[in-house]
Amino acid sequence: MPTVGEQLRAAREAQKLAIPQVAEWTKIRGDHIRALEEGNYSVFSAPVYIRGFVRTYATLLKLDAAQILQQLSHELAGSGQQEPALSQPANGALDDAMFHFSKFVRRLALPAVGLLLVVVVALVSYVVWLRSQHKNPLEGLGPGVYQAPPANATLPLPKPAN
Repeated sequence: MPTVGEQLRAAREAQKLAIPQVAEWTKIRGDHIRALEEGNYSVFSAPVYIRGFVRTYATLLKLDAAQILQQLSHELAGSGQQEPALSQPANGALDDAMFHFSKFVRRLALPAVGLLLVVVVALVSYVVWLRSQHKNPLEGLGPGVYQAPPANATLPLPKPAN
């Protein structure tokens, strides 16, 4: 049975595609495409990149990506490369509790800060409004700015028109 790289190369050549065309369409570097076709997986820093590039390349060539990826897994297992672990196993009950506590705190931190901000703004607005209700608007004005007319004074009449 041909390897994954041989299948990819045969499909590309059957469709008369050049490596630069494939690189442009898939946004995979040309040297990575050559490495995939040669089965040189040591070029890649992690098997996850190999799997992603092979999936993209096989999809472009209209190959069965699931079957190609399954065969790739067997090839990678045979070559000694393994999929990286995405998370480390929990060390104990305390580590597990701290992990869940940190997720809980993050989920509540932003809404709690937002709610606190709304409450503070509402309280400050209420206090300012209360103070403005009991204050005389003319308080603090000097005599030169405003002088109340005498209590028995009348308003002047307009001049008669000729």
